[in-house]
Amino acid sequence: LPGLRRLWRGGGSGTAACFPLSRALLDVQGAEAAVFLQGLLTNDVTRLVAEGAPPAGGGTTAALPRALYAHALNVQGRCLYDVILYRLHERPEEEPHILLECDNSVLDALQKHLKLYKIRRKVNITPCLDLSLWAIVPREGAGDIASSLTQCADQALILTPDPRTEVMGWRLITKKGANLSEIIPGSHIGDVEDYHRHRYKQGIPEGVKDLPPGVALPLESNLAYMNGVSFTKGCYIGQELTARTHHVGVIRKRLLPVKFSAPLPKDSIPEGTEILTHSGKSAGKFRAGRGELGIALLRLANANESLSLNLAGDKVKLTASIPEWWPKNSGK
Repeated sequence: LPGLRRLWRGGGSGTAACFPLSRALLDVQGAEAAVFLQGLLTNDVTRLVAEGAPPAGGGTTAALPRALYAHALNVQGRCLYDVILYRLHERPEEEPHILLECDNSVLDALQKHLKLYKIRRKVNITPCLDLSLWAIVPREGAGDIASSLTQCADQALILTPDPRTEVMGWRLITKKGANLSEIIPGSHIGDVEDYHRHRYKQGIPEGVKDLPPGVALPLESNLAYMNGVSFTKGCYIGQELTARTHHVGVIRKRLLPVKFSAPLPKDSIPEGTEILTHSGKSAGKFRAGRGELGIALLRLANANESLSLNLAGDKVKLTASIPEWWPKNSGK
């Protein structure tokens, strides 16, 4: 992952920083698990069970991926939950066994959402309270961190590149209490604040603060750029608006990384605070952030302008940027 090592400049030492995430995991297992999830999520979940299926967005056939990114939408086509799916079964002929990663605060809500649509399908849905989820960000010249996995299969269930984008490194799922330095020699446990700052610097939304349920639109949230949607699969809840927006081909607003002129006090900016251009015209809305970094839903036409927001009567300046990992023809 040379591009990843070039983009990551975190502090600390060792081959990789391991960040403990406050994300939850649901176990979805059974003969109809993939078919069931297929009707609820934006991505093509059948790729986790059918070898040789085309990758997201069409194209040539691909081997069984280990992880997929997706959103669960409401009937109006707005995001309810951002999820990462992990394949636990090894071969297409095995019974599907999938782990679903979600924001910690919506574990119960997501479980209820799935059970509402389960009806009589052969699927078991249970929370995985005995597992821990980690983000792994390799450092310069770290080599192949996956090579150590075979020695620690009893402790590490999953070690896979983050399916959203290369700049987010790897995802690791372990048994609770696993020894990280045994699984990835030379790694160290990092401050999760650094993980979130890295996310915001790259413009990667994650969880309910960044993607407010019933508010965020998937394509404005860069779902297609993060390999999270299939435009060739069959119907799923909320598909109509997403498909129509894609085929019209014009997305005027997108989530963008923003940087403030100085670090902001924690939780000082209410979600949805309006961001203004120099002339006082609305350019978009602030979503969430850490310190001087954050993400905002901005009109692309205003992305290069001088921007600011009002905070307790003060005008706070900020700049937006187009992430390096976006497709080269984006930002139009």
